[in-house]
Amino acid sequence: MSTRCSRCQTKPSNIILILADDQDVQLGGLVGNSQYYNYTLSVNGKEELHGDIYEKDYLTDLILNRSLHFLDDRSPQHPFFVMLSPPAPHSPWTAAPQYQKSFSDVKAPRDGSFDKPGKDKHWLLRQPLNPMPSSSVDFLDNAYRKRWQTLLSVDDMVAALVQKLDELKELDNTYIIYTSDNGYHTGQFSLPIDKRQLYDFDIRIPLMVRGPGIKPQQTLQAPVLNIDLAPTILDISGFNLSHVTMDGQSFLPQMCPSVSAHGPNEAPSLRNGTARPYFLVEYTGEGHPSPDPACPKLGPGLAHCFPDCVCEDAYNNTYACVRSLAEYNLQYCEFADSESFVEVYNLTSDPHQLENIVKKVDPTLLQAMNQRLIKLQSCVGDSCRDTTK
Repeated sequence: MSTRCSRCQTKPSNIILILADDQDVQLGGLVGNSQYYNYTLSVNGKEELHGDIYEKDYLTDLILNRSLHFLDDRSPQHPFFVMLSPPAPHSPWTAAPQYQKSFSDVKAPRDGSFDKPGKDKHWLLRQPLNPMPSSSVDFLDNAYRKRWQTLLSVDDMVAALVQKLDELKELDNTYIIYTSDNGYHTGQFSLPIDKRQLYDFDIRIPLMVRGPGIKPQQTLQAPVLNIDLAPTILDISGFNLSHVTMDGQSFLPQMCPSVSAHGPNEAPSLRNGTARPYFLVEYTGEGHPSPDPACPKLGPGLAHCFPDCVCEDAYNNTYACVRSLAEYNLQYCEFADSESFVEVYNLTSDPHQLENIVKKVDPTLLQAMNQRLIKLQSCVGDSCRDTTK
């Protein structure tokens, strides 16, 4: 089955999904415990060991090279799906040899919430030293710079894939989707480095798509979530989404509004997408049962602590939020902790989420947000998109 956007296609579309690791969109991230060397791959179920030789082991390049070989060996009669998951820009931020001196003058952005106190936020945000000690600032600047260095190989990956598709005359028939799993912070609210908070710098990620019928140089404002990737890929493939139960929805209609309803190969699901007025954000905190040697005074249940006794995560860093966009740009978050802590932000007047306004908001609005949150946490399939209740 084929998808057609503003032009006639004679064969089904191909799809390439590039999923970067820990790449934010707020803090200049666009320019695990992942391993760049000395890792093990499962190749068709068989263990494959790799060492530390750049030419044959550097993981970002290896993923690219095997993808290029796959494209050379593909069957031209059939559409293909390729997913590439490079380790960059995840720690330990090991850049390719040719890029290890790049961005030598780059530092993390000092604007927004950088090194601001989290005085009215949940306890984990209230515990960092403020202002940050110079040792923490030097560390996060170095991490920021190395993250950019690793992304230069991802830039090479994207360029090589586009060139290969062009050579194979498949570029105009291929959707290329670029995104990440989560964001990242470097010094925001005096937290040195990590990714587990509810704020925009940790939850907003890049999403860039090119493909048949998508106009270049356009930015769509409607929110897209990670749960939307699978239905979108199915949609592009011509699958009727009414046959599956999924919480997300295809964003293909937003990118390609001129999809025709005519012709036997059109997928009827393409015309059912709507812009959601609010959505769910949630996270379950991680911790260790014993105190961290770097920060024994805070007791057990913490994780990812720095020598300056700044911990980035904890068991009770567990929260659920509803982000509203239609009536107002509001974020409402509840914590599963001993304080039953609540954070509320007006992102129109406070885009950097500096002031928790929970004590200033009308209680009836808080109650309404609480009910929306309960609904979003329990919904399944189409009910997640029913905004009438």
